Amino acid sequence: MNEKTSSLTIDEKETFMLEAIKEAKKAEAIKEVPIGAIVVLDGQIIGRGHNLREESQDATAHAEMYAIKQACATIENWRLERAQLFVTLEPCPMCSGAMILSRVAEVYYGAKDPKGGTAGTLMNLLSDDRFNHVAYVETGILEQECSEILSKFFKKLRQEKKSLKIQKKD
Repeated sequence: MNEKTSSLTIDEKETFMLEAIKEAKKAEAIKEVPIGAIVVLDGQIIGRGHNLREESQDATAHAEMYAIKQACATIENWRLERAQLFVTLEPCPMCSGAMILSRVAEVYYGAKDPKGGTAGTLMNLLSDDRFNHVAYVETGILEQECSEILSKFFKKLRQEKKSLKIQKKD
């Protein structure tokens, strides 16, 4: 966390994270890793996204990237200086970089990413004042719900792979 403070109430944070979770469920429905993101400006959702890496075969097809692109298109400006971004999983280096470049004001995420998180876990790119922009970062918004979506998805994926191995043996 940095010296900035949140401009939102707990209820607002949870309401917006539930919208990001809806996006994650869209990804899950098409067998993508269930990560969802939204961008909010003045209390209105201006961008939405969910992972589409498998469908697009594009390594950059992350939920945050889509949400940022849509938000910029909505307001016809690449600067998201007063916007909040909500994402179900801690952002990776690429997505944190996009948040810095688009100047997102506040970032809220649900589950920590111990293998790739750069908003507090492995490092915190968003609060590093060596960059030209620093964002307020808050973690743990509906953390259990966000974590469970991912855990259940990967458990199901492992079970399906195990089942395929068993079928191949028969």
